[in-house]
Amino acid sequence: MPEGPEIRKAADQVEKAVKGRPALDVHFGLERLEGYEDVLRGAVVTGVDTKGKAMLTRFDNGYTVYSHNQLYGKWIIRSAYNYPKTNRQLRFAIHNEKKSALLYSASEIEVLPDEEVRDHPFIVKVGPDILSEKVTPGMLYDRFQEKRFFRRKWASLLLDQGFAAGIGNYLRSEILFSAGINPSARPVDTSEKKLKKASEATVNLMKQSYSHNGITNDLTLAEKLRKQGKSRNQYRHWVFGREGESCRICGTPVLKIQAASRRLYYCEECQKTS
Repeated sequence: MPEGPEIRKAADQVEKAVKGRPALDVHFGLERLEGYEDVLRGAVVTGVDTKGKAMLTRFDNGYTVYSHNQLYGKWIIRSAYNYPKTNRQLRFAIHNEKKSALLYSASEIEVLPDEEVRDHPFIVKVGPDILSEKVTPGMLYDRFQEKRFFRRKWASLLLDQGFAAGIGNYLRSEILFSAGINPSARPVDTSEKKLKKASEATVNLMKQSYSHNGITNDLTLAEKLRKQGKSRNQYRHWVFGREGESCRICGTPVLKIQAASRRLYYCEECQKTS
């Protein structure tokens, strides 16, 4: 499933294609939404925001289209009405005189009056979005210590979209490794120093992944490995997807476990429980 950085990059592409232009045509591939096609046709797209893994396409007539890609949703940008050859089902399309923004395979789509967006069941409970809002490490440091979060295991807390929007499986492993935190620990068990590291890593790795196409490894090391002929999967991450390979810091084999029903990778030496 794409995580926050991938959704934000998709939103950037959609925004570049449609922002500031009237929608000459709007299509919904879901019968329950077909009545909104006339409502949105001719309206100008004013922006595309994200809230974690959800996208908000805003129009100047007071309506917003909420969409969540979930596992299979995919945005494709093409020249106007130039549809790709695909077996995917088209669920939402915005066409203007130059471009078409096409959302395939997603089923979680709603059209909402602007004033109802903040009360949407997902939006109302989701935490701050690091890539679309001003979120500092200090804010996250305080948040880690809130009563509703500080006794949760790190492995489940970081996947909770109510804590922070957009953190998914690879970012969870990478944040914990960068902060030297064992996935079985809790914020309440964690030293002030490591809490600060976790706060900084959450912000920095989210932004780095967004800016560098999903790379969460040290950028200098990643470039060195790339020049050595390593594949992207071999240089992209610190630990995620590297079961049995040597930790980039200490050489200990990277371990893989199941945590919160998802695979998690960590180094037992760099991320000791004590």
